[in-house]
Amino acid sequence: MLKPSSRIHPAPFPAIQQGARQRTLGMLVGALPWLIIAALLWAGLYIKPQPVGATVTPPLIEPRDHFYGLTALPDGTLWAAGSNGKIIAIAGDGSLSRLATPTQRHLQDIAAWDANHAVAVGNGGDILYSADGGVSWTLAPDVPRSDVANKLLRVRIAAGGLAIASGEMGALLITNDYGRHWRRLRPEEDVSWNDVAILGDGRLVVVGEFGMILTSADGGDNWEEISSPLDSSLMSVSFRNPQQGVAVGLEGGLLVTADGGQSWSRLDSGVQDHLFDVLWDNGAQRWFVSGALGRWLSAAPDARHWRHGRVDSRDLSWHTRAVARGTTLWLAGANIGAFELGAPNPGALNPGATDGQHWSPLRP
Repeated sequence: MLKPSSRIHPAPFPAIQQGARQRTLGMLVGALPWLIIAALLWAGLYIKPQPVGATVTPPLIEPRDHFYGLTALPDGTLWAAGSNGKIIAIAGDGSLSRLATPTQRHLQDIAAWDANHAVAVGNGGDILYSADGGVSWTLAPDVPRSDVANKLLRVRIAAGGLAIASGEMGALLITNDYGRHWRRLRPEEDVSWNDVAILGDGRLVVVGEFGMILTSADGGDNWEEISSPLDSSLMSVSFRNPQQGVAVGLEGGLLVTADGGQSWSRLDSGVQDHLFDVLWDNGAQRWFVSGALGRWLSAAPDARHWRHGRVDSRDLSWHTRAVARGTTLWLAGANIGAFELGAPNPGALNPGATDGQHWSPLRP
């Protein structure tokens, strides 16, 4: 009689266990992204980063900085004003320091009456003044502003705390208390006044867009529009005495006057580059002009004959302001530097050639 087989068949447990492991693994894989997100959230909430190594201090002058205004103090220190409210002091030995200001708007110009009192103007109608040698700066309150545009382009000073700021929408603003309080000299108008010369005894000469020229004999109470031989914008005006002055502008525009600004004659500057600033350098007894593409012009006191050149063939930066410190000219714009013009070289083919010309830009 045959007995039932006593062979024991293996149970299906291994297959069941394998399926369970696969399901568990799938669940873990599916949950993995959520676990990662949860870990990142936890780290962001509870783990605070700690500084490693020394803090990097940005340089006082950065490659992106532009400096539109420049002034010299009685001790020879230069102040340059420009991008993002930055004012840099350049000492006689070349060392740099930064003056703290209460604005982040671009500053377009700066001027100092003496070792203590100074004023700076810029975008948005911002006017800053200092009464402690630049240690602190204060935004002037209640500056007259336009609803259209308020960039102030230039500020000129005279004795006794007098200053006049010029700019967009006909801005001609005056102060008599070292920059604390300002009022309009003319109603708002659709023209940009780019510069003003203060001649003394209440006489003013203003230049602006479209070659426009204004004069006043009574400190700005009354104005006369002067016929101009140019229709391109005039950017700067300067006088060496109450009668003789020079104005420069776009496309090489150059005008001279010998009667205090009542009449003007156009001269051939020899260039087509934009000209931004004109300076009477009393120490060297010469006129000096700075402009676009590294352009400079210079002339003797009579301003009849002008020579021209570039500060450096390798540096075609624009410069909106020039000041003299001793025998050296300092230029500010796309960069800042010291320029030694040198004496004319009459034997050279280039009419602007000089002996000893040298350009030394400040390095960021």
